[in-house]
Amino acid sequence: MNEPTPSFQTPPDPAISLRVEPARPTWQQRLKKLFGPVVVVFVMFGKLLAKLKFALPFLKTGGTMLLSIWFYAMNWGWPFAVGFVLLIFVHECGHLIAARQFGLKVGAPVFIPFMGAFIALKEAPRNAWIEACVGIGGPVAGSLAAGVCHLVYLATGNPFWRALAYTGFFLNLFNLTPIGFLDGGRIVTALSPWLWVAGLVIMGAMAVAHPSFLLIMILVLSLPRLWSLFRAKTDEEKRFFEITPSQRWTMALWYFGLVAALVFAMQVTHIEPHSR
Repeated sequence: MNEPTPSFQTPPDPAISLRVEPARPTWQQRLKKLFGPVVVVFVMFGKLLAKLKFALPFLKTGGTMLLSIWFYAMNWGWPFAVGFVLLIFVHECGHLIAARQFGLKVGAPVFIPFMGAFIALKEAPRNAWIEACVGIGGPVAGSLAAGVCHLVYLATGNPFWRALAYTGFFLNLFNLTPIGFLDGGRIVTALSPWLWVAGLVIMGAMAVAHPSFLLIMILVLSLPRLWSLFRAKTDEEKRFFEITPSQRWTMALWYFGLVAALVFAMQVTHIEPHSR
């Protein structure tokens, strides 16, 4: 009887037996791998925009302030340029504070070299009293800042502060001219809009005596408001000018009192040419 011949098989290679085929990624995993870095970049960019949106008012005000300082410094030197721009900044803050007291939404101050600065009202004042209060807030704050410069001059005797105070007083007095979009033009809406005609005469005389692009631009941009005096008004426009007599008298005292105070302050801080 033949015995079965034993068969000998080659033992499996351990390296081959342990090899596992990797699972093929799904299409969702492929998309995640492909667009994952892009999503991360967009998320980081979104967070950066959110931070910039919060910091944008500071960047807008600070950036335009530095630009204005640089422009003024080319003519007046850095110390005076810095002081002058800070006086304008205080003036604009006066408008901003007054507007917020009435619940108005306003933008951050923006500076324009050789033209001053402005704050954008995101909603119109409801009546002439509110517009006048917002308008006079700037000159009041700016005049106080100029007064501080004069006090520093009295304490130190440094003529730099006297010149800065005089410039601040003049700047705020000029803004009280009752015409167009200047502060005075907004303030006299609570007194009588017909005072815009007086402002036109004053600004016209200044433009003739000292021709400049700024004065001519103010005159041109003031024409629409002047024209509104001679056209028929809607009921809503008429209600805008309806304020109480006490409000009208209060604003008149503030306005003409501030004009008189600034004229006096300019006389006090005026430097005669031979005394320089």
